[in-house]
Amino acid sequence: MVQLIDQDQEHLRLLMWAHYIWAGTIGFFSLFTLFYIGLGAMMAFGGFPPSGRSGDDPRIPGLFFLGFGAAFLVLGVTFASLTFLAARSIRDRRRWIFCVVMAGLNCLQVPFGTAMGVCTILVLNRPEVKAMFGRPAPPTVPAET
Repeated sequence: MVQLIDQDQEHLRLLMWAHYIWAGTIGFFSLFTLFYIGLGAMMAFGGFPPSGRSGDDPRIPGLFFLGFGAAFLVLGVTFASLTFLAARSIRDRRRWIFCVVMAGLNCLQVPFGTAMGVCTILVLNRPEVKAMFGRPAPPTVPAET
């Protein structure tokens, strides 16, 4: 006999793993900005000799590479950390609003983040799932006779 699995529990488990994988992917790809940080540091602090032409100072573009690389690294690691925290929150059935907000932010990352964010919003808005997170059930309107 096949044991039936609660559909909401299974969907939350799948969403948890999807968030863990997505957080790892974001974190991995944000490490590519280290190349820009290194290149910018070499340009800004004398790793490349000047070309000899007047006005070709490599320090200015180097500072831009360094600044933008550092900003995107911080942004990527922060977003990966928040997505990881959302996965833990789904696992622990806590912080429902945070999970919904992160699902909305994940929708900005086309196409995989969008698919995951939409699925997360749909699952988290089920009344049974809200009850698992300790959210009050919406009031029911009695049918008029």
